[in-house]
Amino acid sequence: MEQRVNLKFLVKVGKTFTEAYAITHIFEWFKRFKDRETTEDDPHPERPLTSKTDENIERIGKLIHEDRRLSIRGIA
Repeated sequence: MEQRVNLKFLVKVGKTFTEAYAITHIFEWFKRFKDRETTEDDPHPERPLTSKTDENIERIGKLIHEDRRLSIRGIA
C-alpha cells in the first residue's frame, strides 16, 4: 500500500517512469537500512566462508590427475 501511495505521488508531481523507479528503490533501501547500526553484511552461519581450502585443492588435484577428461559437474 505504501509503495502505491509513493508511486501515485510521483506521477502527480510529473516524474518519469525511470525517475520513479529509481526513487522507489531508494525508498526500499532507506527502509531496509533505517534501523541498522552498521553497513556490514549480516552473518551467514549456514554458508561456509570459502570453499577454497588446501584440503579441497589437494582432493581436486588428485581427481584431475586420475582422469583428465573429468568435467566440472563430475568433480562436483
